[in-house]
Amino acid sequence: MSLKRSAIAAIATPILTLLACLSVPAQASPPLPWVASWTASAHGPYPVGNPTAQPELKYAIPSADTGLSDQSVRLIVRPDIWGQRTRIRLSNAFGTKPVTFDGAYVGLQSSGSAVVPRTNRPVTFAGKASVTVPPGQSVLSDAVLLPWVKNPTDPMLANRKLAVSFHVAGDSGPITWHAKALTTSYLSGPHTGKHGAEETETGFPFSTTSWYFLDEVDMTAPYAGTIVTFGDSITDGTASTLNGDDRWPDVFSRRLHAALGNRYSVVNEGIGGNRVIGPADYAKNPFPGGPSSLDRLQRDVFSLPNVSALIWLEGINDFGTGNETPERVAEGVREGVKQLRARIPGIKIYMGTLTSAVNSTNGSYGTPANEEKRLAYNNFIRTSGIFDGVVDFDAVTRDPKTGELKAEYQPNSSTGGPGDKLHPNRAGYAAMGQAIDLAPLRK
Repeated sequence: MSLKRSAIAAIATPILTLLACLSVPAQASPPLPWVASWTASAHGPYPVGNPTAQPELKYAIPSADTGLSDQSVRLIVRPDIWGQRTRIRLSNAFGTKPVTFDGAYVGLQSSGSAVVPRTNRPVTFAGKASVTVPPGQSVLSDAVLLPWVKNPTDPMLANRKLAVSFHVAGDSGPITWHAKALTTSYLSGPHTGKHGAEETETGFPFSTTSWYFLDEVDMTAPYAGTIVTFGDSITDGTASTLNGDDRWPDVFSRRLHAALGNRYSVVNEGIGGNRVIGPADYAKNPFPGGPSSLDRLQRDVFSLPNVSALIWLEGINDFGTGNETPERVAEGVREGVKQLRARIPGIKIYMGTLTSAVNSTNGSYGTPANEEKRLAYNNFIRTSGIFDGVVDFDAVTRDPKTGELKAEYQPNSSTGGPGDKLHPNRAGYAAMGQAIDLAPLRK
């Protein structure tokens, strides 16, 4: 071989080797797992529920029986963690007819009902822009790429809010909703068509403090687990500030992220008025507190991705409106714990003690008889040994001299006034969120 041919061969060999390597398909990285990043328990047909600071809705929803009618909603939610892919779940759990959704989008909220330009992304369902959900069922969307989420751990994304928009084709009938959003969302007028693709606020003139049909937003995350906070109005956030995101789960979440980054996502499955064991036959006789905690475990806990822990605070409504005994409520909790451990092996369950209702101005909650029940039930929580840990919310919010909520935790932070001595205010929720020991979650 001549020197010239040798030189050509020397050059060609690595090039051919490179081309051969490029011709072999690269091993695709496995998709990141899903984690629940925001939830709101679907608890009943509108208007059955306990909303806070709700505007007059007669122009946006003229008839509860007709529901939404050829109109769009833009729901504002705060993902607890962000990912580069998201998906949403729409629920028709309490509907009486199939509901068709289309024109769905997710984008980064700018202000009010406006979306940051070029962040609004279309949502599909099994590859189609439209989906019909039968009564009693729900549907997960396809994954939606969020190209503007360059780094999910970017602190500039923390606590930003997602605008989830969709259109209801025709009449929805009874609306599955979450009444107490404590967050302002937006609706178009009836018979005004699709507005989800719009970035401006023009198409959404009406405001609401509730969420409709949407009950879950998931994000992809490399190593996160879902922590579910589960309970009644004191988890749902009654008397905290509107749009303040200062319920006790929100305070706990911010502490957890400061300590452990995005190792966990914290979601809220509280319902104002909810009970552990009542009422019976909710579907036929809905009441504002929604189905019992035992009846909603499947939808609100078991169906969520990668649940690793649950913090449960519930029971005061079983006494205040349900007239139950501590023993019966305790048995309900035991049954719930049994189901949780059977369905989610390895789950960590933390139970919160009930905060004081002494001298409450809300119905019969503040009676001496209910206080006796609360104390007996709290004793069960502290001594039963069936939980992985106990969060003593009672100890950090009760005035030992009066037995009431501490005076500084009483004035209502959302609607003003002296409060009802049942629901803590912003300061009280801050104390509760600070009371949760993070050490077990570091393991």
